[in-house]
Formats: sequence, structure tokens, C-alpha cells
Amino acid sequence: MKPVIALVGRPNVGKSTLFNRLTRTRDALVANQPGLTRDRHYGIGRMGPKEYLVIDTGGLEPVAKEGIFAEMAKQSRQAIVESDLVLFIVDGRQGITPHDHVIAAELRKARREVILVVNKTEGLNHTVAASDFYELGLGEPETISASHGDGVRQLMDLACEKLPELPEDEEGGHRIKVAIAGRPNVGKSTMVNTLLGEERVIAFDMPGTTRDSIYIDFERNDKPYTLIDTAGLRKRGKVFESVEKFSVIKTLQAIEDANVVILMLDAQQEISDQDASIAGFIVETGRALVLAVNKWDSLDEYRKERIKTELNRKLVFLGFARLHFVSATKPFGIGAMMRSVDEAHAAAFAKLSTPKLTRLIQECVEHQQPPRKGIFRPKLRYAHQGGQNPPIVVVHGTALDAIPDSYKRFLEGQIRDRFNLAGTPLRVEFRSATNPFVKEK
Repeated sequence: MKPVIALVGRPNVGKSTLFNRLTRTRDALVANQPGLTRDRHYGIGRMGPKEYLVIDTGGLEPVAKEGIFAEMAKQSRQAIVESDLVLFIVDGRQGITPHDHVIAAELRKARREVILVVNKTEGLNHTVAASDFYELGLGEPETISASHGDGVRQLMDLACEKLPELPEDEEGGHRIKVAIAGRPNVGKSTMVNTLLGEERVIAFDMPGTTRDSIYIDFERNDKPYTLIDTAGLRKRGKVFESVEKFSVIKTLQAIEDANVVILMLDAQQEISDQDASIAGFIVETGRALVLAVNKWDSLDEYRKERIKTELNRKLVFLGFARLHFVSATKPFGIGAMMRSVDEAHAAAFAKLSTPKLTRLIQECVEHQQPPRKGIFRPKLRYAHQGGQNPPIVVVHGTALDAIPDSYKRFLEGQIRDRFNLAGTPLRVEFRSATNPFVKEK
């Protein structure tokens, strides 16, 4: 296991900015707004040959007893427990605060190695900026500017000296990236916590609790996965805050980065046009898909039948995806859902034999020829696989531009049935050979 560094401090002291600099990414959302980061966010940093995990946390508000800030504080405390080293970040421009004293006392009780980091010191006298923070009793403060990079290299040199030695890398094979997407408050974070068996992300009865896309590695039945908890996607006309706009972008990027997407629907609400819009984006990106209707345990029989009718009417274009009725809180239906994730992943990365594809195309033509266009009839000669995730089948022949969409759907259905491609979109492309006897103008 890589050594772990946790970034801890009050809200808006620059933890996410430092996280992005240490991991050389833009994975953590950054804005001049307190409480932007809420869940624990993991990334990999490197200093020379040494690698380490970095945990970005939400602001630690020690006095919060309930509400979202109390949940954020719980996530921060869990990060401290998981860490080998804590970087306690304070604001050099604002100076020391009573909350800094309370956090320092908590860190002493946690018995973790701590480095006190005074951030936002660009343009300041470093000695003066750090002088107030000696009274926290955590040793000599290190002054940096996370946004400009000043002092970060020296800080990490010191941090790496305090970290345990990195053992041999024991990374396993290919991890299945599973993104959980849907509208706000459908139970995505609760589902993540149920799969992990711990409160890894904040699950709170308030739409918009999750703002960032959180990547979490875990194993289930000896199979490695990476879960991606995403922010809820609302209608474009209802997205006003700049932070929420960034969250939407992060969610769309997470869907594109995933191998399989679990689209969660809320059984207590009507199947909306927004659900269909999210599903359309997933299909457009070519990602394998599993449908999960959450909160199924809370419905009566009439409501269940009505939801099934709505699914057949509004999401008819998702006929290739497995459908599961689940409850993230009970829980039930989770095992079957994850088996469908495995099935969809296998279908998305299936290898399709060229001879078998060509034989199938010939059988389809014998069963039903493509319609004529004028005096010509398209001729399908052979097929081969052109890509994976999603599977792409390229059909070669002549006059294939004249093949209608209905015949293309017929071919897609035959290929899907023959090769058992359940759970993944399938793309069929036509490539017509040029006529060598036609002179170019």
C-alpha cells in the first residue's frame, strides 16, 4: 500500500488547490467559496521515485453538530484515521482563528504525524506570516503558496522524509470503472456507501450534496472495481451556480471515463425527461449501461406497475440494458445489479471474430435482403470488428449508403443476439467500395 497524506483544515484555506498541485491534475473543484469540497477525494502524487496517496477533505468545522458541515467534519476525521501523515493547512492572510486551535487539539489526540502548513503567503514576509501559528504547538510552520507553487517542493521533501518506506507495488489487473449517475437525490451516494460497507461519501437528504466526482477503488468477490460517485444532473435551465456548472462538467467527464454506468432512477418520482436525457448522453458516449430503480421497497403494487409502464414508454431505446429494482438502504438487488455490471463490461470489451461476423452478415442477407434503391440493391460482402467500448462492427460492400436505418437496426439486433452483447450499445458502420470504372471528374 502507498503511504497516505491527508490535507486537513478549515474551509477555504486552499486544500483542494494544493491537492491539484500535488497530483498534477484538476480533479478537485476549486473556487473562492467555503465548503466546496465535501467528500474525501483521493489522488496519487509523486516526489522523485516515491509515490503516495493524497486525500483532499472538506473543511473541518469542529463545532458543527448536525447538517452538512457535520457530515463534512466526519469525512475529514475519517481521512485522518486513514493517513500516515497530516498536512494541517491554515490561512496565512487571515491569521490564526479559534477553529485552528480546536483542530490542532484534535490532531494531537489522533496521534498522527503532523506538518503545519501556512498557505497563501505569496507576497508576504514568510517569517511574519508564520509567527502567529507557533502557538498551535505543532512545530515549525512551513510557508507555501499552493496557487503559485511557492515552497511546495520543500514541503513535500519534508513530508516524504516522514512517510514510511513504499513497499513493492501490488497493483492488480484491469479495474472496472463504474460510474453511478442520475438526477439529484436519487440515492447515488447511499448506493456507493452500501457497496463499500462504510460511509465513504456523504449521503444527505438534500439535492446537490455531492458536488465533485469521487473515484474509489474497492474489491467485490475478488474483482477490482473503481466506483465513481457523481453529482446529480439537473435540467440545464435550473443550473445557476458556477459551482454546479462545474459539477455537471465533472459528471459528464466521469461518464466518458467509465467503462460501465449505473443509471439510478428514483421509484418515488415519475420517470422524467431528464432521466431520458441522461440516458441518451450515456448511449451517445457509447458506455455500457445498467438501469437501477432505487427505493423500490417503499412502493405499493399499483405504483410499481405504473413505474414499469413509464420505463417501457420513456426509456424504450434502452432495451439492451439490464433493469434492476433495488434498495440502497435495505439493501436488496445489489448483487444482481453488480453481476449485470460485470456482464455489461464483458460485452463492451468482447472480441468479435471476423469469420463469425462475416458468416452472420451473409445469413442476415439470405434471410432478408436490404431494400433496393432505384435499380441498385446494396451488397454486403464481409464484416470485422472496428473497436471496443462500445463494440463497433464495420461492414464492407457496395452501395451501402442506401441502406435504411431500419435494416441497420435489424443487423444490430442479430449481432447482439449472436454474440450476447447485453448491456452495451452497439455501433454498425458501413463502408462502400469505390467503383474503379467510374472516372473522377
